Amino acid sequence: MSATLTRHFATMAYNNAWANHRLLIACCKLSQADFGAQRMSFFPSIKATLNHNLTVDWYYIDALERALHRREPNREPDRFFEPEEPFANCTALASAQRGADRRLVEACTMLTEDQLNWGVPVMRRAGLQTESVTRLLAHLFQHQIHHRGQAHAMLAGTPVKPPQLDEFFCANEAQLRAAELAELGYSEELIWG
Repeated sequence: MSATLTRHFATMAYNNAWANHRLLIACCKLSQADFGAQRMSFFPSIKATLNHNLTVDWYYIDALERALHRREPNREPDRFFEPEEPFANCTALASAQRGADRRLVEACTMLTEDQLNWGVPVMRRAGLQTESVTRLLAHLFQHQIHHRGQAHAMLAGTPVKPPQLDEFFCANEAQLRAAELAELGYSEELIWG
């Protein structure tokens, strides 16, 4: 399989879905008290951090899908952040995150090389601004990794052991991924060809 930038983004989307799945399986083992407990991090709890990751995904995935389908930009993106924490429990949040991850995988697996430089209009506080598909996806994956790492670190302060999240790209770790990829409807063959 050729190592194109579109292929890289598709692989990152699968990695993102798998890492979220592993982390959320662990977080769903927490008591509701531990899930919402005040902790030291950028956001004050695991619940707040994971809700933030999801709402930002909704915001950027919506913008990406609209651009790729040549639809008008969303001029009311505040709806993605009101309420700031739409899910009080991990089970409902995990289900919604899986839906967002599926949308991102679909968008990234359908990308063509010429679409990478397309403009994606994104409504920000200062008004409508345009990012290239490449920059938007780079930011979105970095955002997920950044906050997922914070949730992972906070999980270390609970009775639930944080899961391994950093072996997705290693060929010798296929067995580690197989069952979880199947739960998500993916396979090694689909991802790596």
